[in-house]
Amino acid sequence: MSESRPSIADVRRDYTGQALRESDLADDPVEQFQRWLEDARQVVEDPTAMTLATAGADGMPSARVLLLKAFSHAGFVFYTSYVSDKAAELADNPRATMLFWWPPLFRSVRVAGPVVRGSRAEAEAYFATRPRESQIGAWASRQSRAVASREVLARRLVAAEQRFEGRDVPTPPDWGGYRLLPRRFEYWQGQPSRFHDRLLYTRGRDGAWMLQRLCP
Repeated sequence: MSESRPSIADVRRDYTGQALRESDLADDPVEQFQRWLEDARQVVEDPTAMTLATAGADGMPSARVLLLKAFSHAGFVFYTSYVSDKAAELADNPRATMLFWWPPLFRSVRVAGPVVRGSRAEAEAYFATRPRESQIGAWASRQSRAVASREVLARRLVAAEQRFEGRDVPTPPDWGGYRLLPRRFEYWQGQPSRFHDRLLYTRGRDGAWMLQRLCP
């Protein structure tokens, strides 16, 4: 007799967030992101964690979790290896979506737009602020490439530690930043009975932001 297991269809809960109205949001979606991020900082362990979705020339989507490192009207910034899968996909199709999910607040934000590489100076300035162990790791790993075993990676790490012993760790030549230039922001607030609030900012032809409500 087969073991009875609960259906994943039964895994659900109702959301109880406060209703989100157009009048609650700032005219500027970047300012609104700052507000919600500050709220998330109070209750979320990693409030800058986000899922970055990209797609290569073949159209196959990919997603992974990264940390947002800076944001402003100039764009939303993250850093990675330029030999990674995401870098290859962005070279073929320089557009992406970021998804932030803050469960205690029943909130998410989607930010979408074209992506450009950051400057070398920006990458070096940020890399210098990373913990030394993370700097060494960036030299030891060829991100997204196959490796024979964890032991091989460990030996590479030791070799990198020895290489830079007693001196500052420079920024790897194949490592740097990207800047997503927002064209769409969707602010989502969970509501009871799946009747969620969704408010979308898009750019008009004059460059001004327009706000509209979407059906849940």
